[in-house]
Amino acid sequence: MKVIILGAGQVGTSVAESLASEKNDITVVDFDGPRLAYLQERFDLRTVVGNAATPSTLRRAGAEDADMIIAVTQSDQSNLVACKLAHGVFNVPTRIARLRSEDFLQDESLLSTDHFAVDFALCPEQVITDYIRRLVEFPEALQVLSFARGRVSLVAVRAYEGGALVGKPIRALRDLLPIETDARIAAIFRRDQPVAPEGDTVVEVGDEVFLLAAAENIRLVLHQLRRMVHPVQRIMIAGGGNIGIRLARSLEDRYEIKLLESSHDRAELLANELDNTLVLLGDATDEQLLKQENISEMDLFLAVTNVDEDNIMACSLAKRLGCKRVVALINRRAYAEMIEGGPIDIGISPAQISISTLLAYVRHGDVAEVHSLRRGAAEALEVVAHGDRKTSKVVGRRVDQIDWPKGVTVAALVRNFDKPIVVGQTDDWTSITRYGEVVIAHHNTVIEADDHVIVFCTRKKLVQKVEALFQVGIHFF
Repeated sequence: MKVIILGAGQVGTSVAESLASEKNDITVVDFDGPRLAYLQERFDLRTVVGNAATPSTLRRAGAEDADMIIAVTQSDQSNLVACKLAHGVFNVPTRIARLRSEDFLQDESLLSTDHFAVDFALCPEQVITDYIRRLVEFPEALQVLSFARGRVSLVAVRAYEGGALVGKPIRALRDLLPIETDARIAAIFRRDQPVAPEGDTVVEVGDEVFLLAAAENIRLVLHQLRRMVHPVQRIMIAGGGNIGIRLARSLEDRYEIKLLESSHDRAELLANELDNTLVLLGDATDEQLLKQENISEMDLFLAVTNVDEDNIMACSLAKRLGCKRVVALINRRAYAEMIEGGPIDIGISPAQISISTLLAYVRHGDVAEVHSLRRGAAEALEVVAHGDRKTSKVVGRRVDQIDWPKGVTVAALVRNFDKPIVVGQTDDWTSITRYGEVVIAHHNTVIEADDHVIVFCTRKKLVQKVEALFQVGIHFF
């Protein structure tokens, strides 16, 4: 597939890295010549120096025969103009744009082919906000992901000493759960190395364990591996930029929020925009300010400024002063890998989180969802199975009859994806309805046509092999 990526920032670089490793024909466009030279040296791709929103630059990048344009520059206007040109002038089949302004996202008609011709809009700030909000809801988790329109949850936790499953084989998990509840350990990483999640694999203290279950059962399953943490009530956010304000808006109705912002003008704007958030003017690395605002009583500290070093310092200080849990937004991958596991509980890589939704749209075949795990080292896919036993390598076969590459685990599938199913009731007896039946995969589970299959790959290079397995033979129409 011939792909043109407009913008060589964090998101553009991450997308280029992911797609170049899958043997796509990649061209990256940016004003920054030295940055492009670095990418060209590091990855197998072409580069073009120039303005991504001009026909001449797009033509030099090969837009006339491109399959896809991914516009992820820092400018919404440039991204929109590039998509419009790609559609109207070069007839590029697929056009993706990064958009930060809510104005364009709230009116879908603006993105139609009659206007800016954007097939898929990516808002990294909103993706990161949703990701952090799930961490707030599961304070014991390292990562929380959802599949099949929220029907299935995948949660990464650190196994602790004294946990019910620690020191026992994985197969013991079924005995620890109620009869009607099923779950699967999709993967285990021990000292940063994957461990095959076989039935006789013993869970050890400190293991990073990926648990998968139906969304309504995930908390019950988590209790078997992780000491349940006191629910979050008080949160302090450092940084009132696009992510900071989105987080405050998302959380302020349910939690007690304090937001630190160092710019006087920005702090005033935030105070006017937010209803139930206490906005404070000050520096998150100011020890006296943190003490004054009772940082030791906070359940969670979120550092989401634009400066990695400030986020690291603020989180380290907050933890030293008694905050229960600290999370830092870290753009540089080397920093994220270095700081996590020390005083900082979780280091979040915005680019890796952002591109997960984009990759699901870009992938070949029927990949409905993609999530990058462990800062891009592993991936979890939701793939739709098509065909029949004659035309598919997976449909009509038991899980243990399929030639899965080493390092791939089938964790679950969702059947009858569009069928409403009642899974519970609210306090006022209103039915809770979700779509599809969650089937936790075991060796004798048979994959049927149209199943949404959730597959865990311990190495990103395995993704192509999984996609190939799900491709339908030439005789299927």
